[in-house]
Amino acid sequence: MSEAAGERAAFDPLDIRKVMAALPHRYPMLLVDRVEELIPDRSIAAIKAVTINEGFFQGHFPGRPIMPGVLIVEALAQAAGVLAVESFGLAGSGKLVYFMAIDEAKFRAPVEPGVLLRLEVEFAQKRATVCKFAGKALVDGKVAAQANFTAMIADPPSA
Repeated sequence: MSEAAGERAAFDPLDIRKVMAALPHRYPMLLVDRVEELIPDRSIAAIKAVTINEGFFQGHFPGRPIMPGVLIVEALAQAAGVLAVESFGLAGSGKLVYFMAIDEAKFRAPVEPGVLLRLEVEFAQKRATVCKFAGKALVDGKVAAQANFTAMIADPPSA
């Protein structure tokens, strides 16, 4: 994440309780464990601890566990959701952040159990209800995946 010299994140790190307050996702679909940096209206850096205990590793792939690429993109989208909720002041509003499009997704390296996946997402375009994001997932400072995506902020579907 690029920051101007001397500029600091505007928020203290968010632990899992604060992440869960920002996102409706729960186990097994909650893919953000903590937020390390959040600059409202600009960017977020979050962490997903990738562990062998995750159910998808049982079948993807036996003997060679690799985190599915679609879940890496979902983790980036969840980080973007936290960024949007915090930037728009929507915590506790009941609003949800929905995927609309995924573009230019690229997978550069496998993500294996035992790593900390760093999720870096920036606003590419910010409007009241539709936002575009650019994200990358890194392991040990190296890009494992990247994608651009669009999301919509809306009320949850009625029951």
